Amino acid sequence: MQFSNDQIKRLTEMGAAPEDLEEVFPDSASANKAFQKIETRLSRKLSEGIKNYLKNGSRPEGAILKEKLSVALCDFGFSEVETPLIVSKKLLERMGLDDESALTKQIFWLDANRAIRPMLAPNLYYLLVDLLRIAPHPVSIFEIGPCMRKESQGARHGEEFTMLNIVEMGLKMEDRMARTLALARLVLETIGIPFESCKVEEESSTVYSTTLDIVSPQGLELASTAMGPHPLDAPWRIDVPWVGLGFGIERLLMALKAQKGETVNLAKVSRSLSYLGGFRLNIS
Repeated sequence: MQFSNDQIKRLTEMGAAPEDLEEVFPDSASANKAFQKIETRLSRKLSEGIKNYLKNGSRPEGAILKEKLSVALCDFGFSEVETPLIVSKKLLERMGLDDESALTKQIFWLDANRAIRPMLAPNLYYLLVDLLRIAPHPVSIFEIGPCMRKESQGARHGEEFTMLNIVEMGLKMEDRMARTLALARLVLETIGIPFESCKVEEESSTVYSTTLDIVSPQGLELASTAMGPHPLDAPWRIDVPWVGLGFGIERLLMALKAQKGETVNLAKVSRSLSYLGGFRLNIS
């Protein structure tokens, strides 16, 4: 026999290695004894990790990753923007998110006309209407910030998540694909994921109809990319070629951990009251 589901859940939360969870025992007494031994070992390890995190003036992995990406993108010629967390229904409708859209049901509405943003794109479109008029082309901007959707909590989805959106408008049509791949490579290799280790796959999208997704060696979707001109551009009166990439920061952190052979756990890399620096707090 093996560990019970509750025991596996507990050990997984504490960061047990896969081989610890796969052990087979002759009876329940042996399983319980092994569970207690592993739990005690992991508890000590977590306790030391938390103490060191606080002692050394540490920062969350996500904060470090966001700063690294911001610096790399600015060095590459992009400018960072910050836009509001609250978005109007009118802007969401311009993205095709009307009352009939499946994604609309996942939005956290504050009232009939305002919501917590489920994506960064509407605000970036809004900015680009003015930036394209004022600045020489191409206009190259990015934003890193939180979004929220009503998702089923699981190993790869959370209601609150952090997005990196990169958009460049005013390109030549023939340069779009090369630019998309160059930007994807920049992001991945900045944080230490070889671009060649990932796959580029075509997928259907609720908002953009079709996207090219960047998928990690473990099958984790890291980013979706899109190109324009696109039918979504019309409400904004935008008619220039563009590329856009959306990376999930938590997904990137999960891919980095998987690359190092660590246990992949979304809660460890998200904003949390249960983990600090990837260390489980409930260890007693």
